[in-house]
Amino acid sequence: MKRFNAITLALASSFFITPVASAQQDSAQDVEEVIQVVGSRLSMRTATDGAAPVDIISGEDLAATGITETAKALQYAVPSFNFPSSSVTDGTDAVRPASLRGLSPDHTLVLINGKRRHKSALVHLSGTTGRGSSNVDLNAIPMAAIKRIEVLRDGAAALYGSDAIAGVINIVLKDNASGGNASIQGGQTYKGDGEQWKLSASSGFAIGSDGALTLSGELHHKNRTNRAGPDPRQQYPELPNGDPDPREETFDRQSFHVGDAEYENASLFANMDIAIGEGNFYAFGGISDRTSESGAFYRRALQSNTLTELYPDGFLPILAPDVNDHSIYAGYEWLVGEWTLDFSGGYGFSKFQYNVENSLNASLGPELTPTSFDAGTLENSESNVTLDAQRFIPFANNSEISLAMGISYRENSYEVIAGEEASYINGGYEDRPGGSQGFTGFSPDSEVDESRDNVGVYVEAENQLTTDFMWGAAVRYEDYSDFGNNTSWKLSGRYDLTDRVAVRGAINTGFRAPSVQQLYFSNISTLFVDRGNGLEPEQSGTFNNISPVTQALGIGALQPEESESVSLGMVWNGYDGLAITIDAFQIEIEDRIILSGDVAPGDSPAVEEALAGTAAENARFFLNAVDTTTKGLDIVASKTFGIGGYGDLKAQLAYGYNTTDIDSINLPQLLDGLDDVLFDSDEQIRMTRSTPDHSGSIGLTHTKGKWTSNVQFSYFGNYAIGYSSGTETYGPNWITDVTVNYQWNDALAVRVGAQNLFNEYPDERSEGNQFNGIFKYPLTNSPIGFNGGYFYSEVEYKF
Repeated sequence: MKRFNAITLALASSFFITPVASAQQDSAQDVEEVIQVVGSRLSMRTATDGAAPVDIISGEDLAATGITETAKALQYAVPSFNFPSSSVTDGTDAVRPASLRGLSPDHTLVLINGKRRHKSALVHLSGTTGRGSSNVDLNAIPMAAIKRIEVLRDGAAALYGSDAIAGVINIVLKDNASGGNASIQGGQTYKGDGEQWKLSASSGFAIGSDGALTLSGELHHKNRTNRAGPDPRQQYPELPNGDPDPREETFDRQSFHVGDAEYENASLFANMDIAIGEGNFYAFGGISDRTSESGAFYRRALQSNTLTELYPDGFLPILAPDVNDHSIYAGYEWLVGEWTLDFSGGYGFSKFQYNVENSLNASLGPELTPTSFDAGTLENSESNVTLDAQRFIPFANNSEISLAMGISYRENSYEVIAGEEASYINGGYEDRPGGSQGFTGFSPDSEVDESRDNVGVYVEAENQLTTDFMWGAAVRYEDYSDFGNNTSWKLSGRYDLTDRVAVRGAINTGFRAPSVQQLYFSNISTLFVDRGNGLEPEQSGTFNNISPVTQALGIGALQPEESESVSLGMVWNGYDGLAITIDAFQIEIEDRIILSGDVAPGDSPAVEEALAGTAAENARFFLNAVDTTTKGLDIVASKTFGIGGYGDLKAQLAYGYNTTDIDSINLPQLLDGLDDVLFDSDEQIRMTRSTPDHSGSIGLTHTKGKWTSNVQFSYFGNYAIGYSSGTETYGPNWITDVTVNYQWNDALAVRVGAQNLFNEYPDERSEGNQFNGIFKYPLTNSPIGFNGGYFYSEVEYKF
């Protein structure tokens, strides 16, 4: 496992220079009383008195779950958010996709302190949720830095621009001027693997009389888990007389790694604001560096892609990427007459370097091949400059209109950097396959360095016309340097029927611009594909939108996806703190971008002609092809009970339902008749049924004196995976998590807990889809993972 770089030393040192003389931090506000940022640039509203549904989860509540990953903790807090596990899926093992309301990962916009966050450079190519997409890596944001997370379950492209079709996740960073906390956690699975530890710290510093700087960081190490079955296949060539090789009897058949990747992650975030002149200067950002190790397919000694001189028993290639996410944002707010102005700029950078270890390039022969490779690098960067302005304008009925307007400029750049020559060439040795085994490196033909920019302008208005009725409207115009322009709009409203009951709703249009990753990513790599006769290696080419291959096949330039959505809900603020919200929604999306299936020369003369002269046996590409409709329902309820001398009990219930239907499939005329190849039933299942149809949770938190106990029952409904033999449905699953916290004194707390208390596993794959019993559980899409139960302990110190 590779060691941390300099960030580790800097972060570890910061744990020992934090001040400890300040008083304990104030306890967190109830989330029902927190003023939200997301959903409107104007409202100073709480989660239950706005026109759009917003979930607010405090950082303390996330940390109290004992879950070590930000995205996974959010999954158990918000039923409409899905963060499935994956294994043996190349780079996706290191940066997993997450989605909201059953849509694609790139249909959710992520903000930090209300500002756009950059996406990962990785493109998900394997058969996972969100295949063909790139997403924001939420696990690059340390939980120690989070004050709260706001999840807007409504379209918001008219407010924020591209991507906000399913909703918006806004992560608000801690902003303490003093005090802080540090904690250390350790645990392992019931089976005894997956050992992990996490060291977290956060501290606030005063800057002058009215400024603050908060530093937060984490060091996290996790060993791999393995739930692979033994490999029963023949491993060695038969002896000259036809007898089995005697090594078959002693071979360690636990040769695959199927489970969570091993990884180390170091992150450091800062958040600062200080009064300067007549305004306020703010800045925030962070660094996250990760190394990861996961297994590919085992190469047996009898296969041509193995050199027994180096690996007499075969070998398991290890993908060991280095993943870096860096960002910085700064701005200045000030008053000019009646206007509040906010000028800001930021830069975000993601780097995904593919390293392959314990491998070889068989075509170079045993004397020349390396056993570890730099297989190439993906880089994505995003720069933003924004000027926002807000003011109040007198309006009818002695009310005021809150008016906001602004202009923004954004530039996206994407680069594919070739790996070392040995990772992609074919050296011709004994007609063996070329390229590094496990992941074939990017060749110079795949290199690209492209960028695009866009300008956006928006206007938003909101008005509390009467005591009972409020309305809002927004419109945004975006002009992109590649595909052109888009205009999105939104209308929203809320009417209080009584002091306790209100109805709310919104109708809006939205769009998602094709990402620079989808526009420019290309590569030729070895994939194991099931054509009905088991998994077999193929040289599969992913050709980008400017490639001669895609142009020869009549694949048009990628256009933006466009959406229309409507939501309608009810809010009930009942007696004694009871709060219930119910929201239904429908989202129609046209021209969804897909990553096609693999088309081969035998499928069409056009494909044979287009692939002539390339090293690829088949081709895949991005194209606008599908129209869908997604419908759903979200319910959230909470109440706190006093139970006399037995303390207090807080009960929370959350439920989410979503279903997606394909309305039409529109494929290029030149490839007419290849519908079942370009967008086959497996891909259709992945788009419509890869996330649980129903999900929910019931949480009970009991507090008495120094003791706090929590139990959460989480429900994950049915989801499906398509195989060559047909579709299999998995679920449902109930997961029980238990945490007990003892507050030793004002500063020190001890916590123990169990996640997946009853050691639940996903349903097993059918025997015919287990790849000789090796892949017992689904490799993708499982919302509960495949590790079983996990127990941990934690010590926290507040200062």
